[in-house]
Amino acid sequence: MINAISNVTSAQAAAVPAPVTPKAPAPKPQAAVTDTVTISAAGQTAAQEARETPAQTAIEASKGDQQAQRLLTKEAAAKAAYERHQ
Repeated sequence: MINAISNVTSAQAAAVPAPVTPKAPAPKPQAAVTDTVTISAAGQTAAQEARETPAQTAIEASKGDQQAQRLLTKEAAAKAAYERHQ
């Protein structure tokens, strides 16, 4: 047989206030740190050559630019080698 449970009291949770802590003042914003980079003349020249289009290279080569002429010669040799292996 099942007996009923009697004399049950419900426990109530006591509301415990959270401890009050004073807020710290907001930190002052700091100036952003910036770095300055200086690219050498040789680096600037190399970057310019890397951005150069094939048409610009051909124009410069036709005007006697030895670097452009070497580049065109190198590209022509690479293209010929690629076509031989097809």
